[in-house]
Amino acid sequence: MLNSVVARVTRNLEERSVKGREAYLKMIADQEKSGRARSFLTCSNLAHAAAGTDLQDKKDVVNASKANIGIVSAYNDMLSAHCPYRLYPEAIKQSVRKAGATAQVAGCVPAMCDGVTQGQAGMDMSLFSRDVIAQSVAISLSHNCFDGALLLGICDKVAPGMIMGAAAFGHLPVAFVPAGPMGTGISNDKKTEIRQQYAAGKLDRTALQDMECCSYHSQGTCTFYGTANTNQLVFEAMGLMLPGSAFIPPDTQLRQALTDHISRAIVDRTVTGTSPMPLYRVVTAKNIINSLCALLASGGSTNHTLHLVAVARAFGYTLTWQDISDLSEAVPLLVNVYPNAKADINAFQMAGGVPVLMKSLSRRNLVHEDINTVTGDFASQLTSPVIKDDELVFVDCGETHDESVLKSSADESFQQSGGLRVLNGNLGRSVIKISAVAPEHRHVKAPAAVFNDQYEVKKAYEEGRLNRDAVIVVRYAGPAASGMPELHMLMPVLGNLQKAGYHVALLTDGRLSGASGKIPSALHVSPEALRGGPLSLLRDGDMIDFDAENGTVNCLEDLSGRTAVHPDTEAAEQTFGRYLFKNCRNSVGSAEEGASFLF
Repeated sequence: MLNSVVARVTRNLEERSVKGREAYLKMIADQEKSGRARSFLTCSNLAHAAAGTDLQDKKDVVNASKANIGIVSAYNDMLSAHCPYRLYPEAIKQSVRKAGATAQVAGCVPAMCDGVTQGQAGMDMSLFSRDVIAQSVAISLSHNCFDGALLLGICDKVAPGMIMGAAAFGHLPVAFVPAGPMGTGISNDKKTEIRQQYAAGKLDRTALQDMECCSYHSQGTCTFYGTANTNQLVFEAMGLMLPGSAFIPPDTQLRQALTDHISRAIVDRTVTGTSPMPLYRVVTAKNIINSLCALLASGGSTNHTLHLVAVARAFGYTLTWQDISDLSEAVPLLVNVYPNAKADINAFQMAGGVPVLMKSLSRRNLVHEDINTVTGDFASQLTSPVIKDDELVFVDCGETHDESVLKSSADESFQQSGGLRVLNGNLGRSVIKISAVAPEHRHVKAPAAVFNDQYEVKKAYEEGRLNRDAVIVVRYAGPAASGMPELHMLMPVLGNLQKAGYHVALLTDGRLSGASGKIPSALHVSPEALRGGPLSLLRDGDMIDFDAENGTVNCLEDLSGRTAVHPDTEAAEQTFGRYLFKNCRNSVGSAEEGASFLF
């Protein structure tokens, strides 16, 4: 019997989205009625499409006798997570040929590393890159030469953007091909300690650099449970990749076997195969709710309160923060990894990974089981891939191997509610990763220290002006004001203040890295300051009651009669990130709407 809250939220989502979903399905139906794309290409169109292909594939691409799979890659050398993708296209082509089909690289998309741009001007472009990636995927597939698509993308804005773009081609089968995490390096506790010591002036830059290079040391995703790894967990839970494939390390026999398997499997899901499964039949309201429940049960990134809203809109659904809030009350926290705890994503995988998490949610009746996945059904999501006699097989995932990291029994959890929570109050709505905040730090009642950008906060700290209890307010960091940059560079600063015994919290219309934790942080405040949000009325010294435990953030002062304080933005407008995306900032939706300039 499905949990009543999950059933109600799903029903509300479906009823609220009738018009949007109908319009989306009509678009897809019109594409399906047109038949296979290459059937209406001219001889010149086909000649151009096949001109650069391998000789052995050229004839098949032209005569359309076999399925042709489009590969969309986010490979570059800037993202350790994407470095393994350099060799994937050729491997995929070989696997697809074994299945009696062809494959071509349809296009490549930009992919930013937030670790590189953190605290830099490029961060102002980061969130908007998601929608640019969506457009890039649509452009890549617009050649209309493909019967299916494989997406090579993992990191923060990349994977959400890729599936948003693929939604426009929902009549095709589409799957993600993950690459896996790097090996565990320096502990997350040690990393935090060294960063805080550097921020306090107790260590030099050489010590900091040595630590950072030990932490981020090889190809693969970063090992903390931030936005990139949340993408992998959420999209596996949604049914968009092979079960148990999200966190298998790169350059292993099992990883290579999984890539080969999904490459061949996607061929069978095309209209030329025996089991067609177009994308629109996989990404439904039920699959979206399943992914949300997995997000909440794992204490995933707050960024997904933006990304999943935008992904849902791409498929015709109007998902709301209230849906997330309601589910959070019903879904317990079942995963305990950094920044919620000490263990990393490799420990989660060793404990059983996504399949065991989905089994645990199923035992609690918290997920829909009458769903499709790109390669099967819900039952297949409860299997794990293994190599047996040099062959890939999927076996029952079993139970957790580490109760301190992943709970699998029906009556145990790390906390009774989900890892994310929506906060309400007279300053707007916001979200918090409450699972990363110790209970004793969840309620802060202190004067506001108001800043118009994150650099002012760092300067105030260095000058000794923040050695007190305070709710640090960083406003004009929303999507319309500055592209909604992550403010992760503030975490060592606020961590030092908390460690010194001060009661501190962060309140902002900006974002934080999915790796951020420990500091109570009300993020994505909506409406944002630039668009008339109450944050624009705050002054230094205003008393703020930040009560995450009870889900509220309020200013205790009378704000009526005040006028908004606007920063001098002339200099900021000249940074390349804000200059290039000015039109996007003018048209972007609110955080509650997914902060997209597409929908």
